[in-house]
Amino acid sequence: MSAALEVHGLRIGFGADVVVDGVSLRVEPGECVAVVGESGAGKSLTARALLGLAPADALVRVERLMIDGIDARQLSERRWRGVRGRRIALVSQDALVSLDPLQRIGDAVAEPLHLHGLADSRRTVPERVRDLLRRVWMPDIERRVRQYPHELSGGLRQRALIASALAADPAVLIADEPTTALDATVQARILRLLRDIADAGTAVVFISHDFAAVRRVADRVLVMRRGEVVESGPVAGVMENPQHEYTRQLIAATIHEPREGVADPAAPVLVAAGVSKSFGGVPAVDRATFSVADGRTLGVVGESGSGKTTLARMIVGVERPDDGTLKWSGSPRVQLVHQNPLGAFDPRWTIGRSLREALAAGGIARSERARRVDELLREVDLDAGLARRRPHALSGGQRQRAAIARALAADPQVLVLDEPVSALDPSVRERVLRLLLRLQRERELTMVFVSHDLDVVGAVADDVIVMQDGVIVEQGAAASVFAAPQHPFTKELLEAGGPFSR
Repeated sequence: MSAALEVHGLRIGFGADVVVDGVSLRVEPGECVAVVGESGAGKSLTARALLGLAPADALVRVERLMIDGIDARQLSERRWRGVRGRRIALVSQDALVSLDPLQRIGDAVAEPLHLHGLADSRRTVPERVRDLLRRVWMPDIERRVRQYPHELSGGLRQRALIASALAADPAVLIADEPTTALDATVQARILRLLRDIADAGTAVVFISHDFAAVRRVADRVLVMRRGEVVESGPVAGVMENPQHEYTRQLIAATIHEPREGVADPAAPVLVAAGVSKSFGGVPAVDRATFSVADGRTLGVVGESGSGKTTLARMIVGVERPDDGTLKWSGSPRVQLVHQNPLGAFDPRWTIGRSLREALAAGGIARSERARRVDELLREVDLDAGLARRRPHALSGGQRQRAAIARALAADPQVLVLDEPVSALDPSVRERVLRLLLRLQRERELTMVFVSHDLDVVGAVADDVIVMQDGVIVEQGAAASVFAAPQHPFTKELLEAGGPFSR
């Protein structure tokens, strides 16, 4: 049986810069092959070259490119339009961008049928669309086909995009980071769906930066770094016995064991009793009761819409509870680290100016601020010279560390971090997590760490609360909750990708 996709010697360059160098892969029908690596590895460029969609200024050379029996090396754009969707299809990371905002979901799924002349009649198309949506486990199909993309959740939009990609029954499906922005349980459902699609006979290429996701869906894996494949093989073999140091780093960054709590925790620095908050009559947080021990880290876990961020905003005083109380021991200084530091920094100001403003707000004398800026940057493992740059000139990891430095400028006792590493590559995320643990030890910080990722929470939290629909459904020492979850939702989260789902 011939391969559904065969690539040999793919090379992509921009002028003198080679960004993909000698990539080769072969995917059989019914097989899922993962291409894993961090930002800049060349994964997405490779995927788009396989669809004839490399940037116009890119120089693409390939020794062999066979797609469902077609030699695609010299295809014109007109012939590529006949191959895309029909022979090989793409599911991208951001379904909200990929789906036409003015097109109903039913029409979006039907579009490939019309483009490739597969619509037998106007009467059979709606039936085919419903069959496709059933295949991707779309709930309430009759309502969904009439809705627009913005009316669907992220997980439902991604299912609709997959249904559209499958409409013309392609031999090859390329899924480029299809679960990155999704909550753990939704991510698990999409991964199961991709595995089902492969098992039904489609060749699937799964692009990801996350070995935890790769482990759940792929048969084989290629590890890319700086445009080259540094390791490849069956997923189980690579996971259990990685040969390249970079592969070992990626795997270590996605597998953590929960921290063991101390026998006698310190007195609480914060006690919340029956805290509630609603917006427009809709409860966001409902009667939350918990405490935060001095010098420890409380992890707040839940999916989008669970009330995590609202709770964090009440802790820092940005929102006030409608009911209940938040009682602090003394008057500790509390600082927030946002999820999106690019949006939190003033884009017109240098990092140094933002830090000086924070120091001024903390009462630091003007004559001391330049020295303290240098000290803060070094404390978060950044070069002092970065103070002269604006936020857009820093990498994601550098911006996040700069945001932590700004929060530290006020010398806080409590640091509240709202999804601080969710947008970072695994190795960058790992460095930021290690930084937070060091800062907590050196500064004797109390931390509240908000995340939808149980594995990340397990790496930093002593205690954990699990939220669902605004309600705390489970809480306790992190190691105990992860080892023996009591609530069905906690069990579902762990099964979807937590530290003990392996």
